[in-house]
Amino acid sequence: MSALPDTVPITLQRGAPGEESRTETYDVPYREGMSVLDAVVWIRTNVDSSIAFRYSCVNANACKECMVSVNGKTEYACTARLAPEGTTVGPLTNKTLIRDLVTDIVPPKENLRTILAERDGG
Repeated sequence: MSALPDTVPITLQRGAPGEESRTETYDVPYREGMSVLDAVVWIRTNVDSSIAFRYSCVNANACKECMVSVNGKTEYACTARLAPEGTTVGPLTNKTLIRDLVTDIVPPKENLRTILAERDGG
């Protein structure tokens, strides 16, 4: 059985509306079972505090705030596991991008912009 790596690469999609999208790859300390959210929090804490992402953990998979694309699949960053060979993380492609990994995930009926637009006639 091969030894686990000390660090693993994680590639994050960065950018905002009106900017050209770019990716940045970081090497993060690895431990077996580590979540994608663990890695992104580590990056923001130790390497680049400008990364925008959303989470509000009370219980894994309970708040739904950390939903992102992990290796092309929609997942919760808190339950998706970091792959020893590397992981790519981006924003949800079917939602409006706010910045980096943050998208507008609020359901339309709960979105203040939608509520105000409907109240004001469109």
